[in-house]
Amino acid sequence: MSWSALDAGILGPALIAGLLVLATHVPLGMQVLDRGIVFIDLAIAQIAGLGVIAADAVGLPEGGVAVQAAAVTAALLGAWLLTWTERRAPQQQEALIGVMFILAACAGILLLASNPHGGEHLKDLLVGQILWVNKTQLLWLGGISVVLLLAMRLGWIERLGRFGFYAAFALAVTASVQLVGVYLVFSSLIIPALGTRAHNGARRLRIAYTVGALGYALGLALSALFDLPSGAVIVWTLAACALAGALLIGPRLDHSL
Repeated sequence: MSWSALDAGILGPALIAGLLVLATHVPLGMQVLDRGIVFIDLAIAQIAGLGVIAADAVGLPEGGVAVQAAAVTAALLGAWLLTWTERRAPQQQEALIGVMFILAACAGILLLASNPHGGEHLKDLLVGQILWVNKTQLLWLGGISVVLLLAMRLGWIERLGRFGFYAAFALAVTASVQLVGVYLVFSSLIIPALGTRAHNGARRLRIAYTVGALGYALGLALSALFDLPSGAVIVWTLAACALAGALLIGPRLDHSL
């Protein structure tokens, strides 16, 4: 264990990235739980990742605008397809989301099969590279987060119905999956929301944000101190903070919220 590993120059931007991810993923995660479609984030994240892999396969510059456009396009197509399946087969929606996830994952593996760095690309997609985020990525994520939060606050997403929800979800996931990976996208959406189910209104949102922020901060610190993969450690610290919050902070009904 080395205390010198707690380098603010590396951990600071990573923590900012985590907080930006939480800004949109916490309220969206609560909606996901309410709708009973828990694995939508995995499916959309995998589809967005497939867009990135496809862009790389045709030789587009890594991290460029074209790659972002490919990821957003793939995610929005996935959102449109999920909107269509929910109308046609609402009872099977969760199963269809699972099928979309596995098809996108397998398509990504097939596209990477002839790539000598395919294993590394797949690992980056799953666990992310949160320690290596740069200013441009943070600005991109911050811009998307502000737009989505405003859209949710002003009710624009609700006015667009099913597709509005799925499209917002697609944009949020696309902006975050390349920075933090599929596993942290899922954890950021579900774990804080799940750990605060006993609460409601603004109180629930505050506690969920606190749980998420503590989970990211603690996970980044522990991963640096013990030289462990950051994404995997953060998943565990998010779960631990959510469990501690659920046990220590009792529900309080506040009808004014």
